[in-house]
Amino acid sequence: MTKALVAYFSASGTTMDVASRLARVTDSDLFAIVPANPYTSADLNWRDKQSRSTLEAADPSCRPAITSRVEHIEGYDTIFLGFPIWWYVAPAIINTFLESYDLTGKTIVLFATSGGSGMGKTASVLRASAPGAKIVDGGILNNASNASLEKFAARYL
Repeated sequence: MTKALVAYFSASGTTMDVASRLARVTDSDLFAIVPANPYTSADLNWRDKQSRSTLEAADPSCRPAITSRVEHIEGYDTIFLGFPIWWYVAPAIINTFLESYDLTGKTIVLFATSGGSGMGKTASVLRASAPGAKIVDGGILNNASNASLEKFAARYL
């Protein structure tokens, strides 16, 4: 049995709910990716072309700072990495998280919550931030039941 971590970034609490339940049903450790500069509702206004989230999504070099690190990440074989989808990709803070560690040899299973868009090219975009890791596009887990989360996780553990 592999040791797993569920790491997540949640701007509104939706991804946090899914990540918490996924960690519970898989008996995995849970880690919140917390931005050093928290997002406000104005920052998340996707209709505003000057909102923080819109500007970050448009800048491929953007790497928002995070407040803490996973202790002993080398002890995990599988990392379930969750986030909301912003403009068909992961928020830039996910790149910050991935680039903060040597993830060589690890399997990173992406999962997301979304108000309507799919994963797009999320996995292929994130691969450059985790060279040596196997990044798997797990999928959108909106409104997933605990039973469906167990089934989802079983494919990777």
